[in-house]
Amino acid sequence: MQLHNLKPAKGATHHSKRVGRGEGSGGTTAGKGNKGQQSRTGYQSKTGHEGGQMPIQRRMPKRGFKNRNRVEYKVFNLGQIDHLVERYKLEEFSLENLYINGLINRADLVKVLGSGEMKSKLAFKVNAVSEKAKSAIEAAGGSVELL
Repeated sequence: MQLHNLKPAKGATHHSKRVGRGEGSGGTTAGKGNKGQQSRTGYQSKTGHEGGQMPIQRRMPKRGFKNRNRVEYKVFNLGQIDHLVERYKLEEFSLENLYINGLINRADLVKVLGSGEMKSKLAFKVNAVSEKAKSAIEAAGGSVELL
């Protein structure tokens, strides 16, 4: 076997079909179906247009409501926080430390919730804290500062 003998396996390549070049190419429609607007050059259809049939977005019922003023928080429970303090060796639970360790994005808001137990004494600098979490943190000897 030499370089000038190499060629693709049988059936691996094929020529593209030359359409719209007379009767020899298989007829008059050139693979576009029948005649009409869609077979012409420059045809465009609007997104979602179904040819006069009621479009799917109008057949489906309306559901729900999106509140524009909703504030999305990245939530941490007290049970998670002890684990995070051990794993990342956090001195304080602040947005900077969480961002540096890749736990939140730069624009995220952080809220601490009271599920679980707080064992370590820790300073918190976060955007929001639930009442239960605040009392548990202060009972453990920590402090809470809202940003």
